[in-house]
Amino acid sequence: MIGPRFKVPVVFLVVFVLHSGVMASLRSAGLPNDLLLLLPISAAIVAGSERGALVGFIAGMLADLFLETPLGLSALTYSVVGFALGVLQGNVIRASWWIPPLTALIGSAAGMVLFALFGATVGQSHLVGPDLPWIAMSVALVNTPASILVVRVMGWALSTGVSTERSFAPR
Repeated sequence: MIGPRFKVPVVFLVVFVLHSGVMASLRSAGLPNDLLLLLPISAAIVAGSERGALVGFIAGMLADLFLETPLGLSALTYSVVGFALGVLQGNVIRASWWIPPLTALIGSAAGMVLFALFGATVGQSHLVGPDLPWIAMSVALVNTPASILVVRVMGWALSTGVSTERSFAPR
């Protein structure tokens, strides 16, 4: 059985290639996007706050390598988003199919606003501007339909294949 140590880097690689390749055409058309932000959001939905924060840190550092903002800004933002959504998701009953996409919508918009606010605190005041609401909503609207697939893939990647159900637990 292939474990998370192999599957998670594969998911990171595929999402990064989609982010820098396919989604770059949307960016050139004037539609901002941040597909890497879906990784911590999906990890938080599937595995909780700790995994959401860890995946957020790694995805953020990967994003920071290709941005002109200070190193660690995306990592901080993605970690906070992953942790916060993991805590929120732990308190929500997952009976409805629309809860993960709604979580991705809120998390994506909040992530863009947090990125700009964290950036402004470290001297990147140009990130906070009149187009910030447009950018946040645009990223959220692009990430919401993509979250349906990414949440499933992240669930596959983070699963160990070992049942955690105890044989002595009452049914």
